[in-house]
Formats: sequence, C-alpha cells, structure tokens
Amino acid sequence: MNQRRTALLSLTALLAAGLTTIPAGPAGADEVERVRNGTFETGIDSWWTSGVTAGPAGGGLCADVPGGTANPWDAAVGQNDLTLAKGESYRFSFHATGAPEGNSVRAVVGLQVAPYDAYYEVTPQVSVSGNTYTYTFTSPVDTPQGQVAFQLGGGAAPWRFCLDDVSLLGGVPPEEYKPDTGPRVRVNQVAYLPGGPKNATVVTEATEPLPWQLKNAAGAVVASGRSVPRGVDPSSGQNVHSIDFGAYRRAGSGLTLVADGETSRPFDIGAAAYERLRLDAAKFYYTQRSGVEIRDDLRPGYGRAAGHVDVAPNQGDGAVPCRPGVCDYTLDVTGGWYDAGDHGKYVVNGGISVWQLLSTYERARLARTGHAERLGDGTLNIPESGNKVPDILDEARWELEFLLRMQVPDGEPLAGMVHHKIHDEQWTGLPLMPAADPQKRELHPPSTAATLNLAATAAQAARLYRPYDRQFAATALAAARKAWTAALAHPDVLASDSDGIGGGTYADPDVSDEFYWAAAELYLTTGGREFRDHVLNSPVHTADVFGPVSFDWARTAVPARLDLATVPNPLPSRDRVRRSVREAADRYLATLKAHPYGMPYAPEGQRYDWGSTHQILNNATVLATAYDLTGSAAYRDGALQSMDYVLGRNALNLSYVTGYGEVSAQNQHSRWYAHQLDPRLPHPPAGSLAGGPNSGIQDPLAQSKLQGCTGQFCYIDDIQSWSTNELTINWNSALTWMASFAADQG
Repeated sequence: MNQRRTALLSLTALLAAGLTTIPAGPAGADEVERVRNGTFETGIDSWWTSGVTAGPAGGGLCADVPGGTANPWDAAVGQNDLTLAKGESYRFSFHATGAPEGNSVRAVVGLQVAPYDAYYEVTPQVSVSGNTYTYTFTSPVDTPQGQVAFQLGGGAAPWRFCLDDVSLLGGVPPEEYKPDTGPRVRVNQVAYLPGGPKNATVVTEATEPLPWQLKNAAGAVVASGRSVPRGVDPSSGQNVHSIDFGAYRRAGSGLTLVADGETSRPFDIGAAAYERLRLDAAKFYYTQRSGVEIRDDLRPGYGRAAGHVDVAPNQGDGAVPCRPGVCDYTLDVTGGWYDAGDHGKYVVNGGISVWQLLSTYERARLARTGHAERLGDGTLNIPESGNKVPDILDEARWELEFLLRMQVPDGEPLAGMVHHKIHDEQWTGLPLMPAADPQKRELHPPSTAATLNLAATAAQAARLYRPYDRQFAATALAAARKAWTAALAHPDVLASDSDGIGGGTYADPDVSDEFYWAAAELYLTTGGREFRDHVLNSPVHTADVFGPVSFDWARTAVPARLDLATVPNPLPSRDRVRRSVREAADRYLATLKAHPYGMPYAPEGQRYDWGSTHQILNNATVLATAYDLTGSAAYRDGALQSMDYVLGRNALNLSYVTGYGEVSAQNQHSRWYAHQLDPRLPHPPAGSLAGGPNSGIQDPLAQSKLQGCTGQFCYIDDIQSWSTNELTINWNSALTWMASFAADQG
C-alpha cells in the first residue's frame, strides 16, 4: 500500500532548454505505422535531437555522442506526437549500431507531457547484443502525445550511434507474457532449519498422491513418501499437491526434491543462510542512506557519492523550504534513508521501518530464543561499527535523527507537529544517482499521522538507547512528548491523497491506531498514567485489529499490541492483550494450513496487496510473537513456514530476495540499483526484498504484461514495474525481523 508513482520523465521535459526540433514531414500512408520517416528516406525530417550532432548518413541517421555526459538523457534523438491506443498491441523495432562496444542505448516509448509515463523501455548494448531489435508491448492509454526516444548519454568516451528502420507498428498480435517458472516442484530455495518444518508444493495434473524422493547433493535418496493432493489453488489457478518432509532433520547442502518426473531447485538444510540473511537484510539500509558517501570498502560495488548535500546539481536537504503556502521557514532535513526506489523521505514509512528494526533488537533481547549479540557492534560493517553500540541501533539512529529534524520548530504555527514528507518537486527518471538529482526539494505539510509516528518511535528509542547514549535517549523522549502534545492539539490534520507529484502520498484517513501506538510506546518507556489511560480508554485497545493484513505503515495498532504483550509492563488486563495475539496467531495459522502454498495470507478474492511479500512476513511476525509468548511449536513452525513463500515456494518458483535462491528477483525498481537500464550500475544488494505480486498492477509495464493475472502471478521482475517490484525500507524491515527470528530458531 505504498500508493506511489515513480514515472519516467520524458526527454521533452528534461531537455526542453536545449532541444532542437526538426520540422515534421507528412504522415506515412500505413494507417497502423505510428513513426514518421522511420527509414530516413527524407533525411531526418520529423526527428529531434538534443546534446548530439546528428544528420543523415548511409541511408539512416547517425549521431556523434559526446563523452563525459552524466545521464542517458543528456544526449538523445527522438520523435514526438505519436498516437497510441489503449489496449492495442505494438511492435517496436529498429536497427542500431554503435562504437565503442559496450555503450548502451535507452530506447523508450512514452508520454511527451506530464506525467511523463514510460510505456515501454529497453536497453540494448548496440554492436554487442545485435543490430536489429524487435519488441512487442501493449499500450495502457489512449494518447496523441506519444514519444519514441533514444537516450545515448552517460558514457565516459565519445561514440557514434547510427539508427535506421525505426517502426512502431500498431495492430500486431499481442505477445503473451509467460514467466519461466522452472521445475514444477516448488521449494524454499534457500534453506530449511534442521528441526523446523519442511514443506514443498508440486504443480501437477495428477489427482492421486504422488511418490516423492528427497536426494542429497550426491544424488542418493535420503527420504521418500507420498504427496497430499490439494486441488486447485485459488491464488494461482494451479492444481497442486503438498509434500511434507519435515521428518528428515540432517543438515546438508545441495539437496533436491523429486516428484512427478520433476526435480526441484537445490536447497540447504541448516541455519547458516538465515544468519547471513539476518545481516544482509539489515545491511540494506546503509546503501539507502541519504546525506553521506557510501563507502565502497564497506559495500564493494555499491560505493557512491553523498546525495542531497547541497552540492550541485543537487538542490540538497540542508535548508529545504516548504511547498508554496505551507510555511515560511526552511529545515535541515539531511540524513535518513531514501524510502524506496526514489529519492523521497517519508516520515510514516520511516516510522514503521524504524519500529521494526528496533523491535528486531528488542525481541532479540527479551525472547527466550533471542540472540541480541548477533546484532551487536561490528555485525553490519557500517561506519559506526566499533563504537560499542549494537550496529542495528546505529543504523536505526540514522533514520531517527532525520525524523527528529522533520519536527516543526518552536515559535512556528503547528510547533511540535511533524512534516509528512520531503521529496523532489517533480518525479525524476531512471536511472538517477542521488548525487545527480537536480530537482528542487520541498517539505510537505505536517500531519497528525507523521507526528504520532515520531512520538511512537522516539519513545521506543528512548528505552533502547538509554544504556548506550543517555543524552540521545533523553532528546528522543522529549521530542516524543512534544509530538504527543502537538498531536492531541491537532488530532485531525491528515495528509492529502492528491499530494502525489514527485513522491508517494502516504495518505491515511484514520489515525486512531497511530494514537494508540504512540500512547503504548510512551507508556512502555515512561510508565506515565496519562499514556496508560489513553491506551485503556482507546476503542482500538479492545478492537480486533488483526485483519487479513496484520500491520503496515497505515495500520499501526498491531505494533502497539505486540509491544504491550512482550515488553515488560504492569498494564491492567495485559493478559487480554496477550490473548488477542494468540487468537490472531491461531487465525493466521489456520489460513496457512488451508493454503496449498503454506502461507498465512489469503486476501479476499485473491486480490494481492501492494507489497504482498512484506505483508506475509508481517503476519508471520504475529505467529512468531505468539511463539515467544507461549513456547508453542505450532506458532514457531507457522512463522518459519511463511518464509518458504518469500524464498521460492510460490507459483513463480522465484525467491523474492535478491541473492538468495538459485533464481531470485534482480531488477527491483530503483534509481541507483539500475543494472537493467545501465550495465555500469549494480543490481540491488543481496538481501533486498521485492514487493511481490500486486493485483492492482498500477504501473504501465505491469498493465501491458499482466492483464487478467491471478494472485501470485501479478508480478514481473522488471525495473519499470514499480507497483510489483519496488524495494522499500518497510519491506526490508519485515524481512530483517523475520530473518532474525528464523536464525534464532536454528
């Protein structure tokens, strides 16, 4: 439910100042051919150029591209005013050559005016991946203002690009998107714990039980049995069987499961992978940091310049003004984490992410199976390592200090409230390194939700940082109290659901759960009667807050309930709080057992939510908490089995965590982990969680590929699919929490 848009800016918008337009020629005779003069028979009529020296050559167009440009769009050729029809399939083709080898061309079919959507994009390496390129896509809109553009910049050395036979042919047969799902035996491709549950799913037409064999790396059969038919799984439309091989408890690597003539992808039995994932999921945050250079010695291959530190071309975050009419001051809001694949920073999403990282550490301190030392100083290899503070607290503090800077200063209207977000004035394109972002930065209005997020997380921080930095703990608690008072005075200042230009809206019409959460954290830290009474008198306290989705940035009652249940406190009726967690866990466990793919998530009508992978993990967090409260192995096993889906036991046979599993998501939507668009940039780092199936398929690429998709199939591993494949700080916080829990069970 991030409800974000991260549209690509067209070259028309980005390069308006330097654009050279060549007069258009007559339209072609072919009614379905949209490109004019695509064979360059009349020279380069109808084509514009920017940042290059171009002209007719060899029957086509050739452009001399300068070296040393920063961005792909700094040098380009293109054509505007192309008509596209919604639902019509197009064949986009062209012939291109270039030298030196290795230069990539960013070929885009998109919208030439705001909001500058890209409907299709490819990045062939000319003279390396061939010379003739043909692609088919479906337009998601009707528009007479389509654009074809070839972006050529971003290279260090000058080169020559030649283009011919450009075509955008409408009315062609659509090309059906069929994901490669590999073997029909679906397993957790990473690891099962020796003493934990071990389940798999077989996609098959068989209706009777099937024999299965578990084989070790040498191919020897080490266990066998028969599958359990489950019928048609409504979340995928597949007929499936389940396999339970939990009786096999010997550690090993390279195991496979064989059934119905198919061999699964390999996996391990052991805890080592979860120990790695516990740390990799948390290490994700260092490379998301804003306002600081990312050191290549700490993250080889991911080093980059500091972003948004008032160094050209950045507008910078050192003195950010409000949007017009919001305030007449500026704030230093440097630091923090970039929220997702864009350069925005959002308090409500930062809040739930900080809570979950701090909760990961607090659970490790309090739970019977917790190992807090495995999140301790030196474990994450960050600049603060070696300061005698647990690294996970150091990382969370980077965001906390940004949240504190977002508070409205004393003496100003709405003092003590917190600005909802800060991001660019307009959406930027991909790829774009943080240090190269030229957009004006703006503070958006304060909101009650953001204010209560600060109150909750700063109060939580006060109790956890006190043993390490009493002054910071006191500062955090004072800010939490001030935010609480301000929220009480302004209980209904809501973020606008139309404030989505340049960044996500994160609008939330109901903040009763945020009041409950903030009161709970302040009570747990201070024991104050005011906060206790608010908790006890809140209608949220006795409501059933555990829905099909237990919690996320917009649903924060469950974090309050979990902390009230697990953090020592004398709250009256605390037994009822704990009972509500167990009852919710029972429902999620029943959902998991009924699900052929073994997960505690079954949205109504199989309408998968935005960020469904993290929502599955958050439901698993409730199961894990019930285990911590009761010691019941059923809850532990349910939580562990939930990890199987994220790591490969799913309809797509794909691990949604980069670098984990034989086949994993690699092309999450990001402006700087953008290898798919620019081979010089990296894929997301190991341990990055993709958002996963989203039935809404809000982005143009998903709409062109996934129309009519069922549940689990509403996903595509493509950088342009921001609605199914983005990475975000709150999705990785869910992975961090659950990976740490799983590692503790090893």
